[in-house]
Amino acid sequence: MSVTTTTTQAPPAPQPGGETAEQALARAQVAAQAKRLHEAMGICNDVLAANPEHPSAIALLGISAAMAGDPERGIVLLRRAIALRPGNATWQAHLSALCRQTYKIDEALAAGQESIRLDPGNPEHLVNLSLVFSDADDRDRSVACLLRAIGIKHDHPDAHLALAQNLLAMGDFEPGWIEYEWRNLTEAGKNTMPAMTSAPWNGMRIPQGRLLLVGDQGYGDTLQFARYIPTAAERVQDIILGCSAEMEPLLAAMPGVTQYCSRWTDVPGHAVNCRLSSLPYLFGTRLDTIPTPIPYIKAPPARAAAWRQKLAERLPAGVRRIGLAWSGRPTHPNDRRRSLPLSQLLPLAGIGPAVFVSLQKPMPETDRADLARFNGMTDLSGELTDFGETAAVIENLDMVITVDTSMGHLAGAMGKPVWIMIPKAADWRWLLDRETTPWYPSARLFRQPKPGDWADVIGRVRGALEQAVKRPFGEPVG
Repeated sequence: MSVTTTTTQAPPAPQPGGETAEQALARAQVAAQAKRLHEAMGICNDVLAANPEHPSAIALLGISAAMAGDPERGIVLLRRAIALRPGNATWQAHLSALCRQTYKIDEALAAGQESIRLDPGNPEHLVNLSLVFSDADDRDRSVACLLRAIGIKHDHPDAHLALAQNLLAMGDFEPGWIEYEWRNLTEAGKNTMPAMTSAPWNGMRIPQGRLLLVGDQGYGDTLQFARYIPTAAERVQDIILGCSAEMEPLLAAMPGVTQYCSRWTDVPGHAVNCRLSSLPYLFGTRLDTIPTPIPYIKAPPARAAAWRQKLAERLPAGVRRIGLAWSGRPTHPNDRRRSLPLSQLLPLAGIGPAVFVSLQKPMPETDRADLARFNGMTDLSGELTDFGETAAVIENLDMVITVDTSMGHLAGAMGKPVWIMIPKAADWRWLLDRETTPWYPSARLFRQPKPGDWADVIGRVRGALEQAVKRPFGEPVG
């Protein structure tokens, strides 16, 4: 949401140096929007030193504190600002977003609805409220909010993307993929590709032309949509695949890929281009037509053999080997919800006969002390130099347990038994209220019953794991 602190009363007395509080807060707002949060909070504190009950300064301080990683302080300050000056729709919307982030769903809903009552024509606030309804399992009202937002502002990319995520989560793929194309116009999606001089591909057959496919999203998305590469290759002469260097050992060898580029400057001439994440739309994917030629990702054989030897030397024989990943990329917009500290997984540590193999990269410093509490687990992050190495490790495991990160996609694409711990609200690709996924037949989903409730998930994972490791050695455990 945008950082705004609308005021309605007369400007207060000038601050030292002749600047009014409103002028100072205008500077603070610019600083906050530019992510200069320390500067913004400093200006707010200066205003509050002269007027401790200045509502706009309190509100902006709260918004800035939340942006700096302290949403609880942001909530306290926004509540205080609203109590001092009721009637500000933007403050209510910010409060709603922060309460949703910290799992205070009832307050998030109340504040979000109040923001709409105060400013019914604001599409940003409608999108914000739609997310709260999704968390509360009220998809119909979430969609209603988004349709209203799009009615007010037809080209609102965030509203279209949120609508796509609702439709795809509900399995309504045909309109969902249409709306999903709006992701490329959001602030996060605009700069994922440079200006292209080739034509965008519409799925047409070009027997004498090259297609540039670009991995435009995160690692997990790239792994999920890579299954479409062979189908795309059937329609063109050659495929150039542009993805990160870390993915090259896995994707460069996929059927149909004639050249792999990890730098834009290396991309040769081509007739058309397409994002990997647009292929489900172009190929008209429905729930019953998701390509599942599992495995479609394979570990490099030489690396898999090397890790077979390494793990045999490091781990005891005759026990289950369980890969574990518990934290995703910190910059991911949903990372606060999907990741957890290793200490929360300690209920799994004593289950045997099993040993744990860390798939975590990077290794959070705060988790190192707990590694030794899991049978056999050490930090392998220095050896997992790319996804080829990680796949080679997974090839030599019995199963993987992970939060919703690329590890779930990688294990699923390899056909390895994988248990994925899913936050609420779940990402669209895991659909609603099911323990399996058509994207990865070897995956089992463990969902939070309510936002933030990892204890329930971990308890169910523990119970299932206790049963799995009792099976005769050599039988599947997934």
